[in-house]
Amino acid sequence: KERWLKDENSREEPSAAQADSVEAGEKLYNSTCVACHGANGKGKLPGVPDFTKSDGRLTKSDDVLVTNIMEGFKSPGSSMAMPAKGGISSLTKEQAGAIVQYMRQAFASN
Repeated sequence: KERWLKDENSREEPSAAQADSVEAGEKLYNSTCVACHGANGKGKLPGVPDFTKSDGRLTKSDDVLVTNIMEGFKSPGSSMAMPAKGGISSLTKEQAGAIVQYMRQAFASN
């Protein structure tokens, strides 16, 4: 799925910086986030959000999602919370943003 679509007839290609950010986000997601959220973004544990739902977490703004990653988040009905920075103490806000961009490209409905 491509997140770089202006509309159905006009395709905008990602810039090199966007592509690098998505690639960096993918590496971070696959090294840490995948343990709970799964490779397919559907969640592997009870209460973990399904990122593929059209009305799910990825409908939130980038700022909200980055804040959730940086500060930690507990989904309603979940028995456990995601730790701040996904448990990576050295995670930066820019890296969290890259993870969000990857998730949008990989899991969001177009």
